[in-house]
Amino acid sequence: MVEKLISLSLRNRVLVLLLAAGLFGWGVYALRRNPIDAIPDLSENQVIVFTEWSGRSPQVLEDQVTYPLVSNLQGIPKVRNIRGTSMFGMSFVYLIFEDEVDLYWARSRVLERLNYAQRLLPQGVTPTLGPDGTGVGHVLWYTLKAKGMDLGEQRALQDWYVKFALQTVPGVSEVASFGGFQKQCQITLDPTKLNYYRIPLPDVLRAVKSNNDDVGGRKFEMSDMGYIVRGLGYIENIQDVENMPVGTYQSTPIRIKDVATVQMGGDLRLGIFDVNGEGEAVGGIVVMRYGENADNVIQAVKAKMQEVEKGLPPGVKFEIAYDRSTLIERAIASVRGTLVEEMVTVSLIVLLFLFHARSALIILIQVPLSIAIAFILLEAFGVSSNIMSLTGIALAIGVIVDDGIVVVENAYRHLSEAQQAEEATSS
Repeated sequence: MVEKLISLSLRNRVLVLLLAAGLFGWGVYALRRNPIDAIPDLSENQVIVFTEWSGRSPQVLEDQVTYPLVSNLQGIPKVRNIRGTSMFGMSFVYLIFEDEVDLYWARSRVLERLNYAQRLLPQGVTPTLGPDGTGVGHVLWYTLKAKGMDLGEQRALQDWYVKFALQTVPGVSEVASFGGFQKQCQITLDPTKLNYYRIPLPDVLRAVKSNNDDVGGRKFEMSDMGYIVRGLGYIENIQDVENMPVGTYQSTPIRIKDVATVQMGGDLRLGIFDVNGEGEAVGGIVVMRYGENADNVIQAVKAKMQEVEKGLPPGVKFEIAYDRSTLIERAIASVRGTLVEEMVTVSLIVLLFLFHARSALIILIQVPLSIAIAFILLEAFGVSSNIMSLTGIALAIGVIVDDGIVVVENAYRHLSEAQQAEEATSS
């Protein structure tokens, strides 16, 4: 079989060269399409259902949220396992699907079942799906360098400007904010005053909600012109909150400031984000979408950052805290350098021992062609170019070179012996 294949190749050299050129071109195309990342994605094919119910204990969340969700999410096709966990104020349900299941098909099936399970949860509790990323999707961390700006202002800038701009980049699943203070208007009630004025707590909550809303009216015409009537009721400052009426006492209106203290503050924090021991900072984590090219996503995010930076306040700039593209580019450069070094070394060895340029050319063609075929297979089986796969290719280059030297040297010896025998016969 091998002899027939060799003889067929020798009789059709042009066809073999065209086939090799076609495979090399296909390999280059597969290399450009193959997702490039530094870390191999070994995470499970999962969909996360997240539910928040502030102020509730883990046991309450387990009984009223996690258990109903886990019970009703069972039976979804191609689900391998369902895991649920409850903590203070939050519930997580992890649905592990079979490896061959498409992630977005799985997410749509979970959404269909959540529409039914929603009626079993407490009023006001709405489960949501986690981002369509994986455990290794954190490809870029950045912080805001803003000297003299309050941490609350930095967090507001991150949440309401930077985050929304970066989420428009193709391939980005989510931009998670961290650090700083999330501004909020805090009302500290005095229970003694509430009891004195005989104002229950639900009335205060109802008053705050109802007094922070715009209302719509109808249109009326006057002097051949139409006017739209609407009521402006959104809170603009602390004084608007302090002057909200919550009830009456002996025909005297009671306002918020009569029974509480109002101030601007930050949400409760469970930790801080410190950069190199230099103090607190505000920033974000860019989460890559499932199956995307990490290097392309990072470069697109950096380009978007340059655009966003033009709209930031004076003195505010981005600082990269973690950039996976550096590791990716170094891994690619390592493979490229290994390939060039081994091709040069092999050529010198073949020329030194055989003094035959065509033999060296055969090996020089064999090495890049073999690597191109490897990327064709990576693309076909859905394996990304990461440290593990690129290291395997780098190690395999040595095997390819060794085999090439042995085969070429053996072929050269047989041809030389045949030529010597032919010359001896002719003489």
